[in-house]
Amino acid sequence: MLQKRVRTADHKIIMNTMTTISGGNDDPRKLRDMLGRAASLASAHSLKSVVVGITAPESDLVFPQVIDFIESALRVEDVVFRMTRDRAVVFLADVDSAQAKKILDRVLADFCVHVAVSETPGLNFGFYEVSPGIQELRVKEVLPEIFW
Repeated sequence: MLQKRVRTADHKIIMNTMTTISGGNDDPRKLRDMLGRAASLASAHSLKSVVVGITAPESDLVFPQVIDFIESALRVEDVVFRMTRDRAVVFLADVDSAQAKKILDRVLADFCVHVAVSETPGLNFGFYEVSPGIQELRVKEVLPEIFW
């Protein structure tokens, strides 16, 4: 992954993250840990959280940059898991599905402003809301819900 400093029209300096074509998949244990954390927050603190599946058209060259941008824009407690070059899972703590959609729409709009793309990336989002009281989340329960 390369980072390049870019000066915008209003003289702000931003970091433009450029990923290699090969992309990078995360360790599957990270996904299990992410879902475990979501269940833990739901049961211990009565907080809603959302697990979001993001997909892009196959061979979309911009998608890795979009995911890097989303990851850089999120809070410390939020997590991104890269499954493949065209699929990722995002965990957003302390929000519901409507708030998660607004957050991702805003970040995607910021991406289009800060990175020169000819059109808005055609991404699909799938949401799985983790309600308070859930004791355990399993990968095979969540993934079919967010990647239909």
